[in-house]
Amino acid sequence: MDESASPSKQAQATREAMQESGITLSAVWMRYFSFTGAAGEYEIDAYLNGSLELPSHERDLVAHAVNELIKELPPRRMAPYSPNGKKPGHGPDPTHDGAKGAPHSESPDGSQDGN
Repeated sequence: MDESASPSKQAQATREAMQESGITLSAVWMRYFSFTGAAGEYEIDAYLNGSLELPSHERDLVAHAVNELIKELPPRRMAPYSPNGKKPGHGPDPTHDGAKGAPHSESPDGSQDGN
């Protein structure tokens, strides 16, 4: 997080990370408390909802608890490819003109159109 970010923005971003990951307040508080966090579960809830400002050290302990819980989550399910299909490569397709989005074609003299 940007050091110039406000405590309310840090709380909002932490809350959003929890929601996106499906992490509960109880799980966050238990992990936070295991890091010697001093606030109770109600205070953490109030902080995450913008009703209470915690000291920076306590905010960082909450963020650390959330980040550790996120790291412990199993990887997300990936969509399968067809059995005879190829996994698309990364980056631009050299056979396509980026401006037109269509494959290059050869002109009658053998040179590439669009180059």
